[in-house]
Amino acid sequence: MTIQITYPLTIFYDASCPLCSAEMHTIKETDFDENLILVDCSAMEFTEPPSCPTNKEAMMERIHAQDAAGQWIKGVDVFEAAYAAAGFSKLSKFWGSKMLRPILSRAYPWVADNRHWLSKLPFPYMLNSVLRWSAPKP
Repeated sequence: MTIQITYPLTIFYDASCPLCSAEMHTIKETDFDENLILVDCSAMEFTEPPSCPTNKEAMMERIHAQDAAGQWIKGVDVFEAAYAAAGFSKLSKFWGSKMLRPILSRAYPWVADNRHWLSKLPFPYMLNSVLRWSAPKP
């Protein structure tokens, strides 16, 4: 990611997806500096913010975020910024790796498209366990 993020970062995610929800809430638990704001875009009452460059349907398909300066990011860039904000420096570097970025950018849409099916497998539990094990301490 080449842009500078101004925190707090508001993340728009699908809370109806167990995999998405587990990841976002576990990251938020380590956000001791309150750098992240989570918004469930699957909620019936959700409407796009006025400055949003897309619609609810697109936000449900891929993760989106807006920083405090009004910049919008989506997909892999959101994960890099979110992990950095919550103190997961190694995971942030993983998501931001120039070598891995082409692979992650191709893999993420597949994961996002199949997230509800993947949630039926033990992935949410495994992801939550790995994140809790590697979580930064206050």
